[in-house]
Amino acid sequence: MSKNFTNYGSKLPRGFDSFKKYAENDNLPVNSFRQYSRGGAGHDDMFSTYAPNGNVVDQSFNTYGTGLSAGGVGDFKNYAPNVNVPNLRFTTYSTEVAGRKQSFTSYTKDTNSGDQSFTSYGRNSNGAVNDFTSYANNSNVIGSTFTNYGESGNGGGNTFKSYGSNANVPENTFKNYGVDGNAPFETFINYRDKSNVGDDKFTSYVDDPNAGRANFENYGQSFGEGSDTFNKYGSGITDAQTVGFKTYGVNTTFKEYGKTVVTFADYKNKTINQVSVSSSLVSDKNAKNKWIEPGKFFREKMLKTGTIMAMPDIQDKMPKRSFLPRVIASKLPFSTSKISELKTIFHAGDDSQMGKMMSDALTECERSPSASETKRCVNSVEDMIDFSTSVLGRNVVVRTTENTKGSKGNIMIGSVKGINGGKVTKSVSCHQSLFPYLVYYCHSVPKVRVYEADILDPNSKAKINRGIAICHVDTSSWGANHGAFIALGS
Repeated sequence: MSKNFTNYGSKLPRGFDSFKKYAENDNLPVNSFRQYSRGGAGHDDMFSTYAPNGNVVDQSFNTYGTGLSAGGVGDFKNYAPNVNVPNLRFTTYSTEVAGRKQSFTSYTKDTNSGDQSFTSYGRNSNGAVNDFTSYANNSNVIGSTFTNYGESGNGGGNTFKSYGSNANVPENTFKNYGVDGNAPFETFINYRDKSNVGDDKFTSYVDDPNAGRANFENYGQSFGEGSDTFNKYGSGITDAQTVGFKTYGVNTTFKEYGKTVVTFADYKNKTINQVSVSSSLVSDKNAKNKWIEPGKFFREKMLKTGTIMAMPDIQDKMPKRSFLPRVIASKLPFSTSKISELKTIFHAGDDSQMGKMMSDALTECERSPSASETKRCVNSVEDMIDFSTSVLGRNVVVRTTENTKGSKGNIMIGSVKGINGGKVTKSVSCHQSLFPYLVYYCHSVPKVRVYEADILDPNSKAKINRGIAICHVDTSSWGANHGAFIALGS
């Protein structure tokens, strides 16, 4: 757990190194490999099940399989699957190698909210082959960045099979991808297929190559429309190259691309596709977004005795932390302008997951409230009480769902009680933020109705829980891609 490797397996001839179940089921694993398998000859490296089931995962590989490595295979299977907040970095990966093959099978599958980056991947390599099978599939709000990928490579090629499919709001950036290469082949199969929204940017993609080919098959057939930008896509290619798209998505911008050579098969016209997408969200009851859990959003009319419905997973996935006493919390800096001081206090490096986590939380805390919203981040229980009573007055009641029974299954609604007689009322909701100690984002929005309901086992009819539900009467300020609209149609 949380190991650092410096100069691991450098200049090794033949043979292999194998890691199985590396950093498994850890809460906050931080692992770093520096100069891993550098300058080897015919040496194989294998990782089976790397950092699975972690919570806030921070993993780095610096100079992996670089430095004139010749031959051999680097194989990652099940890299960081089922983790909550991945922060994964490969710097100078497979650079200046000859005839080496690198493969990733199932990279960050089923993960939630994080970032991963590859810098100088396969740069100046000779006859190197790199394969990604199932990259960031079924992930939620994942950011991926590839910089100087396959630059100035000779021969060889890179293949992505099933990249970012079934994902929710993926953010993918490719900079200087396959630039100045000699006879490369670059292939994406099932790129961002059936994903919800998201943005992709390709800058200087396969620009000025010498022969070779670059193909996208089944690009961006999204469940919810995203945006794609291509700058200098194959702009310097000649008739010796092939750059093609089969079954291409929507809402896309191309700037300076090889229009005489690039081929499009089954290109979806933006206007037509917008109509089909929006209508499917409303009318196709079989259309599902796996990241909108069944039961998370439901109609007010369903909240009545005898209704059988799905219940989402309400188990707390956050790391265990406590509030600080106000006398201590008030003395700590708590703003983005003081982030350097906070990083020093909590021993967080500038590029660490802890530092990013604090910066993201504070940025959200300092965001301007939305229309009619009243908000405040609280870092002590005293502050939480003060904010709540400032909005609601001093006659307040704390309500929460009693336990987690019924999570991820079907439940039956028992007796239902409307707070304030079921009329529109005021409420304050508080949500945990990811921070070194306990911080809540508390807010109040107008025009809500609040209910308490018994939750029953649908088979035995026995009471197993008592839950709280809030009906938002006014959703006019919500974005069109809000999860409630995608789940329910509107």
